[in-house]
Amino acid sequence: MLGSGVLIIMVCIMAALAPWLAPYSYDAQDNTALLQLPSSEHWMGTDRLGRDLFSRLLYGTRISMSMGLLTALSALVLGTVYGAISGYVGGRVDNWMMRWVDIVYALPDLLLIILIMVIVGRGFWGIFLALILVSWVTVARIVRGEVLKHREQSYVEAARALGAGHLRILFRHILPNTFGPLIVILTFRIPAAILAESTLSFVGLGITPPLASWGTLANEGWAALKFYPHLIVFPGLFIFFTILAFNFFGDGLRDVLDPQNRRVYR
Repeated sequence: MLGSGVLIIMVCIMAALAPWLAPYSYDAQDNTALLQLPSSEHWMGTDRLGRDLFSRLLYGTRISMSMGLLTALSALVLGTVYGAISGYVGGRVDNWMMRWVDIVYALPDLLLIILIMVIVGRGFWGIFLALILVSWVTVARIVRGEVLKHREQSYVEAARALGAGHLRILFRHILPNTFGPLIVILTFRIPAAILAESTLSFVGLGITPPLASWGTLANEGWAALKFYPHLIVFPGLFIFFTILAFNFFGDGLRDVLDPQNRRVYR
């Protein structure tokens, strides 16, 4: 868990300091250095336009991590509010609200994402909105279950007896007791969003050039895999180790925060 946390911190620092760490701009082209192999001047080589791959990976880290963090946080907030209201109110309202969750669950994620992107367009914000709209339902289900578990506890009954209102009971007494599972959910939603964005960019539905995410760079390197494998190996390694680190970190947090209920929060 410690090693995973250190790697996550390093990736976040790379994303935050990309403009200062990158030796070249993400779109700087050099016609005299096309498709170069890794060297002392270009640590990870160059692409078909002579752009430094290391620099583009640093800027891509910023985009991919921003997508993961923003999507996970937004889905967490939306799903928490929705699931908390559904679980606390109960009855017909709960049944009606959860039917909408079931409808979203029934649709294939990729199909739903593509349909949303057709409406809102490609690019960072198009992917961001599409991923939120397919990922909040998982959070809503888990939060609803936690609220149902806590709403009949003795401390909630005591708060009601003392005259506490519904909003105070929900946000002051019940939701704070779900913070452990929520933190675990967040650590799993971040790599899920990064992988989804990378997949969309890899198939040409993601970030538009000259901007680059890890998936975009992998897509560009795929065409030259046979002769210039470094163009896809380095982006692939960034994706692999970052997602692995988040998953290990999430597993560790789950064991620490919820050792008696090791559910899958993905």
